[in-house]
Amino acid sequence: MGVVETLTDRNAEFAASRFTEGLRMMPALKTIVIGCVDPRVDPAEVLGAEQGEIAVLRNVGGRVTPRTLMELVMLRAVTQAAGADLGPGWELVVLHHTQCGIGLLEDRPELLADYFGTDTADLPARAVGDARAAVAHDVAVLRAESRLDGTRVSGLVYDVATGRVETVVAP
Repeated sequence: MGVVETLTDRNAEFAASRFTEGLRMMPALKTIVIGCVDPRVDPAEVLGAEQGEIAVLRNVGGRVTPRTLMELVMLRAVTQAAGADLGPGWELVVLHHTQCGIGLLEDRPELLADYFGTDTADLPARAVGDARAAVAHDVAVLRAESRLDGTRVSGLVYDVATGRVETVVAP
């Protein structure tokens, strides 16, 4: 059996036994987590979120890039179109992790500069090899984004060796 067949079989089991009917489009906890695509760090799983409680944006390194900011602005527009607002009462959580693969690209400044939408001279501020410093940087970027006024922003680091989350920047 191939991967697609395995996954669709698992979906059938999910639909039959764990599917929650009637979930709303807006996350119940009014929370968006920005995390890494690393399969060891599924934000909903490591944070114990139930289906429908949080929304998750994932990218390489879980970083706040110009594209991430645009996605958040788009989500705010969707939220407003649905009759609410991604603003006061909402949480944005940056979730980075130890042993992140983005650190393996520190010797590729051109690639990283393009990813972050900056020049190579600004890369040290992005703290690519230091999860805690990277969280602090990304939280500061989100807090400075006027199109996301009113949201509470915090930053966590997940340790892939222990399974524990550490609050690096409190809300």
